[in-house]
Amino acid sequence: AGTHGKTTVTSMLAWILDQAGLAPGYLIGGVSQDLQGSARLGQTPFFVIEADEYDSALFDKRSKFVHYHPRTLILNNLEFDHADIFDDLAAIQRQFHHLVRTLPASAQIIVNRDDEALAQVMQMGCWSEQRGFSRRDHPEADVVLDAEGCLRERGDDRTYALELVQPGDFNRQNAAMAIIAAQHAGVPLATSLEALRRFHGVKRRQEIIAEIDGVRVIDDFAHHPTAIEATLAALRGNTPGRLIAVVDIRSNTMKMGAHAAKLARSLADADLVLLREVPNLGWDMAEMAKSAKPLVELKPDVQSIIDYLLVNRQRGDQIVIMSNGAFDGIHQRLVQALRA
Repeated sequence: AGTHGKTTVTSMLAWILDQAGLAPGYLIGGVSQDLQGSARLGQTPFFVIEADEYDSALFDKRSKFVHYHPRTLILNNLEFDHADIFDDLAAIQRQFHHLVRTLPASAQIIVNRDDEALAQVMQMGCWSEQRGFSRRDHPEADVVLDAEGCLRERGDDRTYALELVQPGDFNRQNAAMAIIAAQHAGVPLATSLEALRRFHGVKRRQEIIAEIDGVRVIDDFAHHPTAIEATLAALRGNTPGRLIAVVDIRSNTMKMGAHAAKLARSLADADLVLLREVPNLGWDMAEMAKSAKPLVELKPDVQSIIDYLLVNRQRGDQIVIMSNGAFDGIHQRLVQALRA
């Protein structure tokens, strides 16, 4: 559970258990490039599910995850989101507290100790075993991920290289959380590390969909400033040429302006940003564009974005399209236009 990385961590953990021979069931909110489909019943008691704090139904306003009663719970991060149903971060924290209360004493909760919002949740009360993770060597962390991407367990001087296909610090954190959860299921660390070396990720997460005349087109699900910033930072390290971000202001939280101030800062690693204008927003897109560090161009529609890219593209460009929706089919429309 958490604001970011749920689909990736769920996929990683299901893949590790699968490769360890545990034949798990799983329910993933995306399309794994390694497992068969997004859901499977499984052949053993192990079942991995992506846990979401959004409400369950029109007639049940509790968060979906309070119905799951897991034996192992990953709490990866927590920020304000879903402004259409939550008034503030505290309201979301209450739902996470309800989730923690559903776990028995025999369960294990894996907590990101670097996350202050999660720390506040745990202070509300926890009756299960905890294992802490940190990228900053937090004193309550049992597992630490260092700046070189190596894992170290508390009380053990050995370090273990975490080698992934996917770039980015956030993916290394996701992998570490999955490894710790797999340990609770009895999977040795070495088995998890080897499985993750062969993990190819989830569709729409830094997914390369085409490379045409030296221009690479990437599809990514990022739609929250923190995820946008992390995705651009990861791609920046792998981009010798220009990094162009095409961002869709689509989610209710973004449209309502809850993250308008953060959005400008999140774009800093891009060389150029293209935004489709959205009418009747609760904030001024033009003012945000002026305050952003890279050049931000506002376009009236998707076709205008495609036309701009066709005229201004350069060999070596990486164009990352970030949206949690179809974005008027821009992905395939752009690829077709580049191939024409």
